[in-house]
Parts: sequence; structure tokens; C-alpha cells
Amino acid sequence: MENEPQPLSRIFQNRLFRIPDYQRGYAWLQQQLVDFWDDLVNLQSDRDHYTGTLSLKPLESKETVSWGEDLWLVENGYKPCHIVDGQQRITTFVILLNEVVGFVRGLDENKGKSDREITLGDETVEEIVSKYICRKRPPNGVVTTYLFGYEVDNPSAEYMKYKVFDEPYSGTVNETYYTKNLKVAKDFFAKNISKLYEESGEGGLEAVNALYKKLTQHLMFNLHEIGDDYDVFVAFETMNNRGKKLTNLELLKNRLIYLTTLYDDEVFDEKDKSALRKKINDAWKEVYYQLGRNKSESLSDDDFLHDHWIIYFGDSHKRGDDYIKFLLNKFSSKGIFEKVARFVDPETESVISDDVTDADDTEVTETEEQENIEVSKLQPKEIEDYVNSLKDMAKYWYDTHFPFESVNLTPEEQKRVDRLSRIGIGYFRPLVTAVISRRDISANSRVKIFEAIERFIFVTFRLGHFYASQGRSRYNRAAHQVYVKETDVDDLCKEIYDTTTNNIPYATQNFVTRIEKYFSTGNGYYDWNGLRYFFYEYEAKLIEKNNINHFDTDHPWSMFTKSEKDKVSIEHILPQTPTKYYWRNMYRQFNDSEIKILSGALGNLLLLSRSINSALQNDSFEDKKHSKTTGRRGYENGSHSEIEVSKLQDWTAFEIYSRTEKLLAFMQERWNLQFDEEQLEKLIGISFVKDGREIPEELREV
Repeated sequence: MENEPQPLSRIFQNRLFRIPDYQRGYAWLQQQLVDFWDDLVNLQSDRDHYTGTLSLKPLESKETVSWGEDLWLVENGYKPCHIVDGQQRITTFVILLNEVVGFVRGLDENKGKSDREITLGDETVEEIVSKYICRKRPPNGVVTTYLFGYEVDNPSAEYMKYKVFDEPYSGTVNETYYTKNLKVAKDFFAKNISKLYEESGEGGLEAVNALYKKLTQHLMFNLHEIGDDYDVFVAFETMNNRGKKLTNLELLKNRLIYLTTLYDDEVFDEKDKSALRKKINDAWKEVYYQLGRNKSESLSDDDFLHDHWIIYFGDSHKRGDDYIKFLLNKFSSKGIFEKVARFVDPETESVISDDVTDADDTEVTETEEQENIEVSKLQPKEIEDYVNSLKDMAKYWYDTHFPFESVNLTPEEQKRVDRLSRIGIGYFRPLVTAVISRRDISANSRVKIFEAIERFIFVTFRLGHFYASQGRSRYNRAAHQVYVKETDVDDLCKEIYDTTTNNIPYATQNFVTRIEKYFSTGNGYYDWNGLRYFFYEYEAKLIEKNNINHFDTDHPWSMFTKSEKDKVSIEHILPQTPTKYYWRNMYRQFNDSEIKILSGALGNLLLLSRSINSALQNDSFEDKKHSKTTGRRGYENGSHSEIEVSKLQDWTAFEIYSRTEKLLAFMQERWNLQFDEEQLEKLIGISFVKDGREIPEELREV
């Protein structure tokens, strides 16, 4: 009967399901939920829907020792199983079924009734719950065992029990990115069941009953039970290719746990294997906790694995997905049994920069010699050391993304790391992570190297528009050297600072050429990709000048970077196409092309603390200053940069020239660089303002 498709009502008979520890958590997102719901709702009531293969591994008693009080069901004939393939679908089914039960319980006609008194079709809710969700151990019902769940050391286990199944008295329940997905699914189904009921009118309950029957009787699986002699870990790697693609971090965890099973018992006994397996699980729990710790933004597990690979192994030449090939090659079953030598031809891969590039830009790649990788026989200690490092470094990597949440950084360090996040930390993240992890380095030394890195990025990439890979290999190696204490951080800081200084002549000339090009195309500085960061730093300077503390937290970067449709957060004070009388009269001595250049000058651009509708950009200077137009907060009530501009009587071409000079002077002081007179004139870009031309009579206002 195994090859015959079976409905969930049969699959759930006398089975106890657990998601094994080598599996990822719940990964379905909105689109997968929508597709599942639509398929189910649109399925005809008398038709079956093939849902794929469900692969289970029956468990021996030694594999269920940690199940504790849930073993009473096993003792009463239930078969304990690990879900090897199909957990995303089964998890979705259980969540939806639980929400169906919760919805029916909450109907007005069922208020005050017990589950035994509430019916859905031909079954009571009590029968449905005991068949698919949980059973209570008689006679007292103190022990509640869920028929589906996660292994006890998985962070999702408690969340599933208390937040999805709504068991009371939860205490503190840890949340991860995967638990957030569980909540999204729960909320999605709750809303859609309610909507289905309401839209069905008097037949609402029947519609919910039909949904339940389709879910339990017409979703068909091919059930495949994996025997003890089957390589369940290899099966996991191959089978999951049919589902939502495994991340490399998930794949590696499975591989490491698999490897622990291969060591000879005489070398590495069962107790040691169990202890190492626990360390692997603990490491991944910590990693996933850190990746999902910030509820507004989950971090990429593949990015973390890549950056840690650079820190731990010091590889600086490989690109793309070479890091996971390296890791899976190092942590392989072959490596346990023999010492192998492999020759690898490094592949070159183009690097996409976030900088503005030209069509004729080409990158000259340094010639790399063929690599001879010799892999020694893999010892358990190597696996242990690696996973311990992964676990330890996760929190420091998190700090590079959210420095103001860090307990490992002083306030001054937090500000510097936040700057790196704003400017675009790029390939420096491994180095910054390694520096933060070195608790023996003084806070002062860390501040200095963070400042040196920020200066390097600004000069090299934001001004110079050097290739995105410039310096990558050197500073990837440095990340490893800092981590293993092979280099002095103060010496490295000086090296970065001196390298930046040596790059300045080339960077400044590139910047001048780039700005001239921007003026020729009409938008001027508005097209510079470093503009927003530059203005934020200028704002910070004004704040410091006014002796105001907590700028970075009171005026978060997001305040100045929120992008809304048809709104602008960097305003041309003089509009690009001025139509109102104030502007036409104030700039009557200039032709249209000159006004276009003036509007794109650095001094004419203003970073707004609150974005405005693009239609309001043509407001007169008076209206821009004093909130006379609905939908605009005046400059006088805005950021310190806005307040500074609001103190002027009028906005003339001379004011644009003067403010441009001031901003360029700030740039030179802030990043310790120098423009010569010719470069300054080209960067100001509006020398015609001072050509002494005659100013025509004022225009008549019509």
C-alpha cells in the first residue's frame, strides 16, 4: 500500500511526527501560502489532488529518549517518525487545520460549548483534535502530546506549541526567522478562513467543513518510509531539491550532523557523537537566533556563512558560491576516511558594484595560479572548532548590521559601525566582525580602524568609483589575520589610512570627471551615489557643532532614506524646471540650460528629514521655509541642514555658489583630502554666476 497515494486522514493514523534537528525550520512565505490556499479552495469536493511524496523514517527507541513525557503514546502503539521530506507541506497542513478548529470554536453558536459538543460535519472537534493535533494522557489529562512538532532542542518546538497551538502558560518563547514564518502562516489562514465563511453567507459553516474535508481526505501523498539502512542524510540533501531551495547554511548543518555518524565507535563513541551533535545544534540555534533577532529585518544566512568562511579560513580569492563548495569539500565523508589532494582551477567571476559604472568599464583581474588544496583526514575536533566559531561569531556579525543594539560596542564604536552600514560596508563586513570579536583590542583602537575603513570606502568608492573589488583580497586576508591574532590592529589601521591617502589623487580626479559628466547629462550632483551619505554626515557635523547628543539614534538614517512613490527626500531648492514667479524673477538673468546646471549644483540640493510630494518642489523659497503649503514641513522645522538654509532671506545663485563652496570645504576637512583650485572650480560647476553679467529688469507678476 506504500506506493498508493494516501490522504492525510490515513497518514496521521497512529503516527507521531517530529521534524528532525538536521532539517531547516518553516520556510514558506506569503506566495507559497497563497498558492496552497488557492489550490485547496479551488479543488472540487469530489476530486483528489496529488501533493507529492512524504518521506518518513520510523525511529528506534534509542532515538526517542529525549521525547520524555510524549513517549506514552509510543507505548500505546503510536509509531514515532522523523519527516525527512515534506515537512513544509505537513507543517502548513497542521497550521491550517488548527486554525479551522479555532475558528469553529469561536463561532457564536459554539460559545460556552466543550469540544465534545462542537461538530464540524460528521465529527466533533474533540475527535478532530485527537486525530490531527494533540492527545491528552488519561485519566487526568496533565500531559498533552502534540502529534506533530519539532525535536525538543529546536527553537521552533516551543513556538509551535505555545504560539501556534495556543497552549497556555508559555513563559518566555524564543523567536527566530523561522518562527516568524510560522506566525505569518497562522495569521494568513485565520484571516482567509474568516473571509471564506463571511463570503459564503448562510453556507459559511458548510464551506469551512468542505475545506476541512478537502484538506484531510483529498490531499494525496505517496508515503515513503526510509529503512534504518538507508542513508537518511543523503536522502535529505537530494529530496529537498523539490521543495523551497535549501540555503547553504542549512545544507552544511545537515552535512556536519551526517559526518558525526560516520566515525568508527572505537575512535569516537556514541557519547562523543551525541555531544558533538548537540554542539552543532546549539551553534545553529544561536546562528538562527541572531539572524532573526531583529524583527523588522531578517539577515541572510548565506551571507553570514560566506563572511564567516572568510574570517575562519582566510580565503580571499574565490567568488560567488565557491565558499560553499570549499566547505562541503572540506566537510565530506571522503575526508573522514582518507587524506586527499585536489587540484582546483579558480574561476573568475565578475563582481557587480553598487557604484555608477560606464558601459566601457572593464576590470583587470590579477592572474591567479592553480590552487593545490590538500585536505587532511578530517578529525572530530575540526568539526567542533568550526561550529564553536560559527556560534561565537554570529552575535558579532549581527552587531555590524545593528550596532545600536550591541552590548559589545561602546557608544563611539556604535556610531562608527553605523556609519559603515550607511555608506555601504561591502566586503569589509568580515574584517569589522573580526575586529569586534577581539575583546582584547581596546575600544579606542577599534574606533580608529572603523574610521579608517569608512574613509577608505568614501574616498575609494564614493569619490573615486574604483572597481568594487579594489582591496577585497587584502582585507579579506586581514579579517582572518585579525581573527587568529596574526596582525596588529593598529598597524592594519595605519595601512588602511595610508592606502587611502595614496589613492586620493586618483580618486579626486575621477570624482571631478564624474561630476562633469553628471552636469553634462543635466542632473549634476543629484546623480552622485554618495550624495545622501555625504549630506547625512554634514547634518551630523551641524548637530555636533550645536552640542546635541544622540544624533544617530534620535535622527536615524531611515528618516532620511525612506523611499515613497512620487515623493522626494533630496530637494532641489531652486527647482529643476521653475515655473512660479518667484523663481523665474529671481533667476531671470540665466537661460534654461544655466538654470538646469544651477539646480543640480551641490549647494542647491537639500536632504529633507521628511519627504514631500514631488509636486511641491516648485514652491517659492518663502513657502519652502515656513510651511505655507499643505503637505510640507518648512525648512525652519526640519533638520539642522534645513534650518541653516531657512535663515536666508532669499535663495539666489550666489547663495547656491556659497553653499557649494561650504560643502566642498566640509568634504575636504571631514575626509582629510584636498582639491586643487582647478578641481574646485569644476566641482562647483557654476562659475558663470560670477561673470558680472547685467541683470534685467524685474519680471511683471501675472
